[in-house]
Amino acid sequence: MKSNAFALSAALLLCFSIRSAGQETCTGNLGENIFEAGDFGSGAANLVPFDPGIAPGYTYTLSPPPNDGLYTITNNTGVWPYLFPGWQSIRDNSSDPNGYMMVVNASYSPGAFYDQQVDGLCENTLYEFSADIYNLIDAQTQNFIKPNVSFLINDEVRYNTGDIPQNEMWNTYGFTFTTEPGETSVRLTLRNNAPGGGGNDLALDNISFRACGPAALILPFEIANICEDGNPITLNATVQGDQYPSPALQWQRSLDGGQSWADIPGANGLFIMHTQLSAGYYYYRYLLANSPANLANSKCRIISNIKVVYVQPKFYSITDTICQGGSFEMGGQLYAQSGVFTDTLLSSIGCDSIITLHLEVVPDQGIGADIAIDIPSCFDYADGSVSISNLQRYYPPATISLEGMESMGPQAAFQGLGSGFYTLIITDHFGCSLEDTVELADPAPFFVSLGPGQSVRLGEQVILHPTSNYALAQLEWEPAGQLICEPPCLEPLAQPLQTVTYSLAATSAEGCLAYDSITIEVEEYRAVYIPNAFSPNDDGRNDRFTLFADVPNVQEVTSLRVYNRWGGLVFERTNFPPNDLSAGWDGIAGGKQADPGAYTYVFSVRFLDNVELNYSGVVNLLR
Repeated sequence: MKSNAFALSAALLLCFSIRSAGQETCTGNLGENIFEAGDFGSGAANLVPFDPGIAPGYTYTLSPPPNDGLYTITNNTGVWPYLFPGWQSIRDNSSDPNGYMMVVNASYSPGAFYDQQVDGLCENTLYEFSADIYNLIDAQTQNFIKPNVSFLINDEVRYNTGDIPQNEMWNTYGFTFTTEPGETSVRLTLRNNAPGGGGNDLALDNISFRACGPAALILPFEIANICEDGNPITLNATVQGDQYPSPALQWQRSLDGGQSWADIPGANGLFIMHTQLSAGYYYYRYLLANSPANLANSKCRIISNIKVVYVQPKFYSITDTICQGGSFEMGGQLYAQSGVFTDTLLSSIGCDSIITLHLEVVPDQGIGADIAIDIPSCFDYADGSVSISNLQRYYPPATISLEGMESMGPQAAFQGLGSGFYTLIITDHFGCSLEDTVELADPAPFFVSLGPGQSVRLGEQVILHPTSNYALAQLEWEPAGQLICEPPCLEPLAQPLQTVTYSLAATSAEGCLAYDSITIEVEEYRAVYIPNAFSPNDDGRNDRFTLFADVPNVQEVTSLRVYNRWGGLVFERTNFPPNDLSAGWDGIAGGKQADPGAYTYVFSVRFLDNVELNYSGVVNLLR
């Protein structure tokens, strides 16, 4: 179980992950983890609320998921309100449901994301440096950058993981090295080698730096069982390997089930006698190093396996209380009534035992409780919860379990739940129980629709009108620069210049996400009208010759040139709007009225999509 601080777990940290092949890792026994912050600790809060300051060049965030160049310490990515596409919901690599791990979104530039100094080591000593790493991208997501991590000792690369696979599991990477003569301090660094961007997202746990030595064993591994009226037994140290030519050894004993250990004075040989024949469990191990000086340094020695000796008692006295309807099994018989019962048994190792059972049966009062459920906020999300409170008619303490998750009463809250049916069991101190089935229904899937595709003429505008089965809180449009709207952009105005597909990422008031797109086909419509005659007689009708067009389909007449039948230029005007009579030809050429007849013209016209076309023809001047 991890502690509440960033402390070491004494348990073996590699049993929950796959160790990569081809690594020069320790083949014998290991010592205690010198790296005290290696498992990131444990806590009920989903995020560690302060910056541990362990990642040079990275910024700590309390708003997961972290963006490029950010990291956080968490015990579960699955309860975050949002995960990047392709990211997995995972917990740390231990049996502790509240154990923390480090989640890193790698920076765009390769560089160190973990750096710590370790002092007080021994020279000429073999050590193992390892870590558990998880590629956060799921196996189905393709073409994402894979994490690639180097292990450095004193700024020198000593091992490289290569690309960490998208295998949806923890992978253990590491190597061994020997300290140089006089070297008692090293700097441990983990460096990202791959660039940031799409992928290169990882979780880190169980950073381990430990002395490595030969296999230090107490054989056999199984519990040594002896009778209370039996004989003492010998425990032998078996050292397999020649790493320690002159080994130094110290036997230890634990009086609290292996939680703490104390040296046995004078026990420095290859064997020890267990002479205590009082009933109970006795725990032994030994420390091993390559010299007495190293044996005295906890950072330079290794630890054997734990050997348990169980002295089976001659007389057993059992006192128990059970709930009405239950039973107590002893010697192959079931007892379901209050009373005192005696039986003589022969244990599996041949010890005679006399057992006296004092049994009390209490009435089942009918456990009651208030059960409150919160369904997931969005379809297929895992952020629902079941809460139990106001426990009634039970014998405390009570254990409340929901599909393998347990909590001690009188109340409990189980979070991070997806939709489905869950079995709830409440069991009190004497075995009275309540069993119920709780259903967390999935809300209706959130959808957003932009309707079928549309067709417009160049210059026409269209309003994009999304519809949804939930209230819309936020809309993100692509390409955003081609739309006219004010946040939250519920009905943006589009005036596309060419066929385009608009994509929408919608967020509901509950934080759910939905996507849709619509294609607007733009017809290449050129709305131009040029008269074939005009009469400049100031009667208010057709007095000037110009170009007429739809606006904004036509943006500008860039030029108008009029020629007589001999090719002489009689009128020119540039850069004027369509439909502007004042800018057209008034029938004056060279300061006097031009003769009636046919004249050739050329219009250059610029449209909304910046296409420029020429229109030429003949116009008749009438008088």
